[in-house]
Amino acid sequence: MSRAFLIVMDSVGIGGAPDAGAFFNGTRPDTGANTLAHIAAQRPLRMPNLDRLGLGAALALASGARAPGLGAVPEGLWGAATEVSHGKDTPTGHWELAGVPTPWEWRVFPDSCPAFPESLTDRITALAGVDGVLGNAHASGTEVIERLGSQHMQTGWPIVYTSADSVIQIAAHEESFGLQRLLDLCAALAPEVHAMRVGRVIARPFIGGPGSFQRTAHRRDFAAEPPAATILERTAAAGRATHAIGKIGDIFSMRGIGKLWKGDGDAALADHLLSLAGTAEDGSLTFANFVEFDSRFGHRRDVAGYASALEWFDQVAGEFLARLRPGDLAIFTADHGNDPSWSGTDHTRERVPVLGWGVGPRAIGLVSFADVGASVAAHLGLAPTTKGSFLDPQD
Repeated sequence: MSRAFLIVMDSVGIGGAPDAGAFFNGTRPDTGANTLAHIAAQRPLRMPNLDRLGLGAALALASGARAPGLGAVPEGLWGAATEVSHGKDTPTGHWELAGVPTPWEWRVFPDSCPAFPESLTDRITALAGVDGVLGNAHASGTEVIERLGSQHMQTGWPIVYTSADSVIQIAAHEESFGLQRLLDLCAALAPEVHAMRVGRVIARPFIGGPGSFQRTAHRRDFAAEPPAATILERTAAAGRATHAIGKIGDIFSMRGIGKLWKGDGDAALADHLLSLAGTAEDGSLTFANFVEFDSRFGHRRDVAGYASALEWFDQVAGEFLARLRPGDLAIFTADHGNDPSWSGTDHTRERVPVLGWGVGPRAIGLVSFADVGASVAAHLGLAPTTKGSFLDPQD
């Protein structure tokens, strides 16, 4: 029985979103943002494995851009996907890739100080048992703990901040505040926040002292539940095994997830993916998210670091593909953009690549995010969805 692997390269956008002008970093619209092209413009990228599938061709299709180093003739399934949901956040992108567009517009918080309504901060302080919060504004996660970490340790007040996404992030020191206390706070707050149509509460634990604060791998995302059954739930309902690598479990509120594979960074997650290429059950679905393109390099506007991460991942992809079995399907894609050359620190609204192994050379053109989920479902022999599969036989 065939297996499917859906691998999300978090934030590896390829430009060209037709509605990019409706999304902003500060006051600047995302029109013209292109994560992959702008990285490659600063130095040619060496990504032979994904380019052989069709990465460079997908970039040209999505946005008309050409990337130095990415010019191979495609040997795999290739195309570009456009998001229909109104958002450029992680849950929205992943849900739609899993076959479920978001039918509502998420609530976001104003870029002001304070950013949150007083009723919400009052609820946070009550749950935490403290007299106040720090931050209460849009902020970069690494910058805000460096700026407010010492005051947090002195007062015990959690650091609360947001971004252009529909999210509340709460940072606290693992030792002075307590990791479990932070997780309990976020878990208790999440249902009330979700009722406000806010997508996520993210626990952001950190360690260290002044001048050396650093976030840990104990991050937890408390996301709202998808509005309908995703391919994870549909696969599980059919009695098949499902594997979630990285933060997939958090994004989908553990719905439809049989086994969760976590790790301290993308290198550990790559080990899980390589292992599952050999051990995942017949008929199973493995859904993976590699987050560090986004968290370590996109938000921090580190072009050189992003480029190196892409090249490292391409080597992982080559080793992974070499381990797959006949009949398997592997799809590499992304959930949004995060152009490290752009102003601001938020995600960018972009199309994403869709690269596939297992069905031979196939140009699928411009598709929707939801078509990815429909195609995975078709490969696994699940009942068809309302969206079309790009795996249907071609003339």
